[in-house]
Amino acid sequence: MAKADHGGRPAEALGATAVGTVQARLRVTRLGLWLIVALLALREVAVVLGSPRGERLTDLETWVGPNGVLHVKGSLYDSTQFTGTPFGGLALKPLTRAAEQALGWGWTFGTLLLVVALGLVAARALPQPVTRRVSLLAAPVAITLLMLSLPVRNTLYLGQTSIIPVLLVLLGCFVVRGERAGGVLIGLAAALQPTLLLFTPLLYCTGRRRAALSAGATFGASTLLAWAAMPHDSYTYWVHHMAGVGLGGRADDLGNQSLHGALLRLGLTGPLEIALFFVLGGAVAVVALRRAVRYAHDGQLLLAVAITGCAAIVVSPTAWQHQLLWVLLAVVGRVGRRSCDRYVWPVAVVLVMTLPARTMVPDKPLLQPLRADLILLAALVTAVVVPFLSRTSPYWRTPVPTRYADPVPARFRHIPLVPFLRRVLSRPNLLFELLLIRVTYYAYAQIRLAAAGDSNSAGRVTAEEHGEEVHSIERALSIDIEYWANHAVVKVDWLRDFFDFYYESFHFGVPLAILAVLYWRRPVDYRWARTAIGFATVFALIGFWLYPLAPPRLMPGLGFIDTVHGPQDFSQPDYGTLTELTNQYAAMPSLHFGWSLWCGLVVLILARSWWLKALGLLHPLFTVTAIVVTGNHWVLDALGGALVVAGGFAVTYLFQGPRAKAVTGRADEVGRGSPVLVGGRAPG
Repeated sequence: MAKADHGGRPAEALGATAVGTVQARLRVTRLGLWLIVALLALREVAVVLGSPRGERLTDLETWVGPNGVLHVKGSLYDSTQFTGTPFGGLALKPLTRAAEQALGWGWTFGTLLLVVALGLVAARALPQPVTRRVSLLAAPVAITLLMLSLPVRNTLYLGQTSIIPVLLVLLGCFVVRGERAGGVLIGLAAALQPTLLLFTPLLYCTGRRRAALSAGATFGASTLLAWAAMPHDSYTYWVHHMAGVGLGGRADDLGNQSLHGALLRLGLTGPLEIALFFVLGGAVAVVALRRAVRYAHDGQLLLAVAITGCAAIVVSPTAWQHQLLWVLLAVVGRVGRRSCDRYVWPVAVVLVMTLPARTMVPDKPLLQPLRADLILLAALVTAVVVPFLSRTSPYWRTPVPTRYADPVPARFRHIPLVPFLRRVLSRPNLLFELLLIRVTYYAYAQIRLAAAGDSNSAGRVTAEEHGEEVHSIERALSIDIEYWANHAVVKVDWLRDFFDFYYESFHFGVPLAILAVLYWRRPVDYRWARTAIGFATVFALIGFWLYPLAPPRLMPGLGFIDTVHGPQDFSQPDYGTLTELTNQYAAMPSLHFGWSLWCGLVVLILARSWWLKALGLLHPLFTVTAIVVTGNHWVLDALGGALVVAGGFAVTYLFQGPRAKAVTGRADEVGRGSPVLVGGRAPG
């Protein structure tokens, strides 16, 4: 009989123990996820109901009249706040004045129940087969993502009904039995959002013809019923507003994430814009439906539904934020052949649907169209571009595995402290890296700004007190050269202009250039260098928060000349006006010098030519000179920057150990035409 090495226990017993441990961990994880769901639900209730009455459920409260919900004088569309169809208004008519008193609580809890139901249905609709882990964790993960998404949060805060059509479609596709019953639910969803009629050709082309006919008949009957009950409102919606165009705000408003809104924001108007909208919208609908039919036949019906919903967003005359939930459902699609690429698409979708556009896209004139239409672009690429894997693909269940470098023996026994963070040999996914850099930098900027405190009173006083402390320490050490250097450079115009330009221009450009070169030519060292600068930046943020420090140029009475920003009026309480945009008291440690030192060390370690090493070391030398002579930092700030960089490299070493050994690799694994560089040297 086979025995295990541990005390002679049978191998079967050890296997059962391992399985039991895994199952116990899954149960704990599932319980933790459901706890997160509960906390998110409580948070949403607190946010909505904790807001003043006139500032919450604003769309819902505009529908409330003296005789109950939607019992308003005149047309439902007089205020343009009600954006639903006449049938949607008719469906809300049963709400009476009695319900009005508890409308906020009832509507909020009802919406949360709809979100939970939507998450449960989506989890049930995942393509089969799924592992036990996925089956146990899918529902709480789906509900958590829905709770965090901008459309759901917007729906809860405004008091909208946009979750109902999505839920009706999913119920009609995955839950109810019988094609006719499913078609009725999808038809009701289309009666609430007319562009969801796109689901009828999807049903027809996937063999559910009775469901397609039932959906179309239900939509027609519901619309006629609303027209008979409310002819004036129906005429206003369908004819005057052309199926709701302009309701809820101007069609060119940033909140309208449809193709029509994007064309208007680009300056197109009139017949040209309408013709272009119909041509492009028709092309998107045709391509998206062909893709959706293909994925439905492939057994990925939930992905097909998501693609069709994204096409409905694009071709809709108006698609406000609370109507954009279809994009989040596309997270179920699998993209990428390599296992290291498999998480890029879901992470990108979740970030786009949970973070504001200003977080994802920098505020630059060139990127304004992308920033204004970010969710529209996400819906568009989902509908017609993203190459989702087929279940028949060999990479569906067994993607190309990630290659790891052989571990390098460390000088200390317990290093690396986190053994599973092994050195990956392949180049990381570019989209994922760009998302990581952008989101990380946005978080860095917000934390740095938050660390400023009140620049007009207590924060300013504290920062100036710390400035006096640093100045006193430097005098005691005889290194207070800032005043001399500042005034010496001011007297030489070309030198002043050079260091002003260097201070403003090279802080971001040089680190990004080095990261770009490493990403393309030295992917293994790219990960090492990126991790080190990331930890250094985190340590710097802690320093900004704990020790706000006024730079020399913002210290009254010391006579420094601000060569970059111009003279400051110290008699004004808000003299540091740039503090409104960025934390001017984030001087200790100096990330200007810290990042430049990181650049110099990376070039020194990895470059092969002596002149490249020397050039790399010139950058921190010029930077430390620039930050001192322009009055933006004390000498000790540069020392602080050096310490955080040393800490970044040290923590990287502790967590991951030394850089990887040299191995040879092919172009498709580590970069076209380049070997895997390990230990800073090429093999051979």
